[in-house]
Amino acid sequence: MQRTAAMSGTQCPPSTSGNTRSLASPLASLRGSSQYLQGQALVSQKQQRRRASILRRTQAVIDKPTLEASTALSASASVSAIILGGGAGSRLYPLTKARAKPAVPIGGCYRLIDVPMSNCINSGINKIYVLTQFNSTSLNRHLARTYNFGSGVRFGGEGFVEVLAATQTPTDKEWFQGTADAVRQYAWLFEDIKNRVVEDVVILSGDHLYRMDYMKFVEHHRATNADITIGCLPVDKARASDFGLMKIDSDGRITDFAEKPKGKDLDAMEVDTTVLGLSRTQAAQQPYIASMGIYVFKKDLMVKLLKDSYPQSNDFGGEIIPAAASNHRVQAYLFNDYWEDIGTIKSFFEANLALAQQPPRFEFYDPQTPIYTSPRFLPPAKVANCRVTDAIIGPGSFLEECTIENAIVGLRSRIDKGAVVRDAMIMGGDYYENEAERQKLFANGHVPIGIGENSVVSNTIVDKNARIGKNVQIINKEGVEESNLESQGFYIRSGIVTVLRNAEIKDGTIM
Repeated sequence: MQRTAAMSGTQCPPSTSGNTRSLASPLASLRGSSQYLQGQALVSQKQQRRRASILRRTQAVIDKPTLEASTALSASASVSAIILGGGAGSRLYPLTKARAKPAVPIGGCYRLIDVPMSNCINSGINKIYVLTQFNSTSLNRHLARTYNFGSGVRFGGEGFVEVLAATQTPTDKEWFQGTADAVRQYAWLFEDIKNRVVEDVVILSGDHLYRMDYMKFVEHHRATNADITIGCLPVDKARASDFGLMKIDSDGRITDFAEKPKGKDLDAMEVDTTVLGLSRTQAAQQPYIASMGIYVFKKDLMVKLLKDSYPQSNDFGGEIIPAAASNHRVQAYLFNDYWEDIGTIKSFFEANLALAQQPPRFEFYDPQTPIYTSPRFLPPAKVANCRVTDAIIGPGSFLEECTIENAIVGLRSRIDKGAVVRDAMIMGGDYYENEAERQKLFANGHVPIGIGENSVVSNTIVDKNARIGKNVQIINKEGVEESNLESQGFYIRSGIVTVLRNAEIKDGTIM
């Protein structure tokens, strides 16, 4: 017995066989005494009180409203965001021929919707609605793959991303008629118990390129006790007539609106932008305030304006906000940083090429506030003996003995020997074709996905899965400004050639 204890590392207790009786007898006699019974009664009472206390605390936790405002609750919990998915996107056609405007690829591996979505997440806003209407299939798929909050634990327990599609109801049988009408048709959501803690609603566009902390926007809105706050940019006279402009008083309150004014009407919209924090020098250079098309509303007021005050008005910027400014406090919030409206083929093309410049005015990656997108698990780009200058090369691409200058090359792109891509955006492919599939296409007189040998692509957007053969020249040789050549796989807007999605351009074609 002693050996076993020593081997196990424990110490064997001394024998107590002689003392067992002496220890047990007093305890046995004590159990029958009145003192013992009284003590047991006290212990029982304490246990009952303890159980009752635990039950009360548990009940309090169960009954306590989970959304009660408290100092521990983040300010962003009382903010919801609405991202407008846009209309038909006719100014971005043919990129919007088969996809919604916010689903258009940008920057090599992102989509436009990733910008406002990521800004919301980085700002701590996790109650997000996306309103969609036209060609929304690819947009819905991207949102589901990228921003599925799952149980919501990671994003704060009550976070969600919900797609609100245009639909018919007993009271609304029409498509969205404008930005305000789109929100009006879903205004009932903000009267629902699910959104009872929401105090302010941020309304955003799905086709802008910028990085912004929306909570600073909301904090300014609350600090000025505004009913509505409009995000605005300082602009110079050369750009001012392209925007909706505003005038403000010395407190930053908006007093007047003008939609794309010119001449004397433009001159009348000059303001002292030092009120919004600009220096004297910058204010002299940028004496106009342009609307960004993004807003913060007090939730209850937004619902009242949409349903009761202006039930026939369909646009926020052109109708509801100017009308509401007469009897509500509408404030300006200055955003003095990079911002671009990706509304036309020209602005889209130029914004993309600017991403490849050094230094770029906007970068998708920032260690503190990155722009998120769908995880695709693609291999790194493979660049074999190429000349690459000022370019972004997307993951999964294969470039062989080609020249790339001032270009965006999207994911899964293939550019073969001798090809030249200059001042161009290549969106890449949705899938790979292996070597056997490529050879079969060649044998049958077809063209595989990518840009073939010795082809030249310049001042061009090449949409997804386009097939450009060997010795092709897409250079807009005649300098055409506008032309619909869809039957040939091309479309020209503002002098920029777009090769259509899934188009096949035969060997030797010159455009």
